[in-house]
Amino acid sequence: MNFSELIASSFEALKLNKVRTALAGLGIVIGIGAVIALVSLGQATQQSVQNSIEGLGANLITIIPGSQATAGGVQGGFGTSETLTLDDANAIASANFPSISQVSPELSRRAQVTAGKNNTNTSIIGVTPTYPAVHNVTMDSGTFITASDVASNREVAVLGPTVVSDLFGTGVDPTGQSIRINKIPFTVIGVTVSKGGTGFGNQDDTVFIPITTAQKTVFGVNYISDISLSASSSNDMTQAENDAGYLLLRLHKISNPQSADFSMVSQSDILSTASSVTGTFTALLAGIAAISLLVGGIGIMNIMLVTVIERTREIGLRKALGAKDNTVIQQFLIESIILTIGGGVVGMILGIILSYIISTAISLPFTISLTSIALAIGVSGGIGILFGWYPAKKAADLSPIEALRYE
Repeated sequence: MNFSELIASSFEALKLNKVRTALAGLGIVIGIGAVIALVSLGQATQQSVQNSIEGLGANLITIIPGSQATAGGVQGGFGTSETLTLDDANAIASANFPSISQVSPELSRRAQVTAGKNNTNTSIIGVTPTYPAVHNVTMDSGTFITASDVASNREVAVLGPTVVSDLFGTGVDPTGQSIRINKIPFTVIGVTVSKGGTGFGNQDDTVFIPITTAQKTVFGVNYISDISLSASSSNDMTQAENDAGYLLLRLHKISNPQSADFSMVSQSDILSTASSVTGTFTALLAGIAAISLLVGGIGIMNIMLVTVIERTREIGLRKALGAKDNTVIQQFLIESIILTIGGGVVGMILGIILSYIISTAISLPFTISLTSIALAIGVSGGIGILFGWYPAKKAADLSPIEALRYE
């Protein structure tokens, strides 16, 4: 019996009991579908996080008040100190370091914002005109905060689209309208383009006001929350950190860098940490889904063992007519591989469909890894060989005489 005849015979054998064949392949379908869908979900989450971080700005470095050094076993919390001032940011900008293209001092707090009968608790960020260039912010309508607004402590505000929706409704241009921040009236001068995102740090759910107004009028403080720097290029990130860091050490009269009263976090550091976390998350999801593949493989082995028992007389007849052990083994292995590969293809299609539905439902980018598809199909074929070998070997080891006597 040649190879093509073996394949044809295997298909005929599987067709004889369609329900059992479908049930045997179901475990592989579910396993492959789960692997592809969950790996896709993990990669989509990773891509979403990466897009959000990159959307905060290009070659971004953030200087945060608070030391990384430990004192008495307790580490100073980032952003909990009051060690950075507007003068620090102005000094870095005035130094004209070639490694730094833009400097953006910021004061971030949450506050209640009202417009008529509507209100929302949102993020208020005191900024300067450099903020859009550092954080990739573009205007949908109106204008952003100007140098004149900062110098004059004007009570003007630029709204993110989520704030506009909360206060004025969708499709409304609030430019020229009045809002109140902590009961202080502000005039809306512009609306930013939506960047997407949810939760903490969502720039769509933000109100931008002049940093001097935020300090003196709204919050009554003389410090700032952080200083964002945009390095001239990705190759200048380390030099930019050194230039700004050593300047601040001199300004704060600190001789030992280990005693710095500020911390620096680069965009690459955040991306690396986020990628590590989401990568672990993706691997965990894939591991959980892989258990389904193992269960599916065991199911196929059980079905094939039952098939061997049911076809004992057929096996005996084949061997009595001269079929070699290798031929019998090949027959059952091919049946097992057909089951797993067929289930793998159906599972692949199911996984892609599920990935699209889930990604669309929770607003994640639709991402499919060709590597995960190839690996899943390859693994399903391997499972067919692994779990099909024992039943095939058991069939080949049957004695023709005993098999023909089997009732």
